[in-house]
Amino acid sequence: MWETEFYETENGKKPVEEFLDSLDIKMRAKALKDILLLKEFGTKMREPYSKPIKEGLFELRIKFAGDISRIFYFFYINKRIVLTNGFIKKTKKTPKAEIKRALKYKSDYERRFEK
Repeated sequence: MWETEFYETENGKKPVEEFLDSLDIKMRAKALKDILLLKEFGTKMREPYSKPIKEGLFELRIKFAGDISRIFYFFYINKRIVLTNGFIKKTKKTPKAEIKRALKYKSDYERRFEK
């Protein structure tokens, strides 16, 4: 079993936690269920649940009814999965700004917690 962790900025904000709190109750429940699947399967998680993006960044693909959400994550040492940020998907392509934000958070996390 993998351990999941919400990325936390240096000022204490947790973007994924804020994102989850912003979702309606049914979409939040589906997202939490998919995070549990990610904890169970880790690097073995594949489409349609997970997809690699770039530079070690992946997206958790959450779908409920007609709504689509994404949560970015990356793998870290000691079977840790760090969830960086999430968004509601409204277009076919993943917004570059969201990917850029996730890569920035990943880089920040690795800089602060490098062993």
